[in-house]
Amino acid sequence: QVQLVESGGGLVQAGGSLRLSCAASVDNFSLYNMAWFRQGPGTEREFVASIGWGSAVTSYYAPSVKGRFTISRDNAKNTAYLQMDSLRLEDTAVYVCAASSSYNGRWYNAYSDYGQGTPVTVSS
Repeated sequence: QVQLVESGGGLVQAGGSLRLSCAASVDNFSLYNMAWFRQGPGTEREFVASIGWGSAVTSYYAPSVKGRFTISRDNAKNTAYLQMDSLRLEDTAVYVCAASSSYNGRWYNAYSDYGQGTPVTVSS
């Protein structure tokens, strides 16, 4: 089981930036695929981005964040990141990270472990 703790959320003005972190308590973090999901007020949970493991790292993004958000990982620190730039009001949500040893993609239930989430509020 992977314990995941998100941090870095907060209040930011539209057009600003935030970097979210997801710290994992697990051996062999480098062998896990990592993802970010979000759920805004009154909306369904949605996929944001995911990143695979290994030397040929493959990343996927939701169309709504592609070009603005960047997912990355630092295996030496057991941490995944989500750099969020050009934030919009509609990016307001609770952001949750997830881990899977076998899946890299957009399906929430395909992941085996989840964090508690960190809230992001974008103001005008």
